[in-house]
Amino acid sequence: MSRVNVKYLGHSAIALEYDGTTVLIDPFLTGNPKAAASADDITADTILLTHGHADHIGDTVPIATRTGATVAAIVELAGELAGDLPDGHDVRDPNLGGTLEFDWGWARWVPAWHTSTTPKGTINTPAGIVVNIGGKSIYHLGDTALFSDLALPGRRDELDLALVPIGGHYTMDRFDAVVAAELLGAPQIVPVHYNT
Repeated sequence: MSRVNVKYLGHSAIALEYDGTTVLIDPFLTGNPKAAASADDITADTILLTHGHADHIGDTVPIATRTGATVAAIVELAGELAGDLPDGHDVRDPNLGGTLEFDWGWARWVPAWHTSTTPKGTINTPAGIVVNIGGKSIYHLGDTALFSDLALPGRRDELDLALVPIGGHYTMDRFDAVVAAELLGAPQIVPVHYNT
C-alpha cells in the first residue's frame, strides 16, 4: 500500500496525496500569511470544504477552474460555488451525515460547532470532514468549538489522524484542543488554524 502524504499548507489548508491523487481541504492560500504554496502552483483532483468563511473557501474557484477538480461542500455552499464555476463543473452537495464516494476513497461531513456565511452572504452549515484515502481515516475538524460529539466519528471509523483547530478566537483554543484530542482518540493530532 502506498503512503498517504499529508501536507499542511497553512491556516486550515491541507493537501492529502495518495497514489497520484491530490485532495485539498479548505485551500485558503492567497492572502494567507502562513501559506506554504501559491494557489497557482497547487494541483488538485478533489477539493473538500468544511464551511463557507473566506479563510476556508479561499482559492477553491480558481484552483478548481484551472485543474478541473471536483468540489464538494455542504449543500448551500455547493450551490453558490456551482454558480461561480464553469457550467458542467462537478460540484457535489452533501449535508451533515452525508458520505460521498470518489475514485480515491470517500468523505463524510459531520457536525462542527461554528458559524458560516460566505463573503457573498450565503448562510451554510459548518462541518468537519472525515476523509478515507489510501485506507487511512483523517478527520479535519473544520472550525469548531469543543463539544462532546467530537468523540462520535472515531466510534464509526478508527481514526489515523485528526487535524484540530487551536486558534482560541474563532475556534477552540489549545487547552480545549487537549480535551478534544482525548475525545477523538486518534493516535496522531496535528494543530491547525493558528497564528493567522
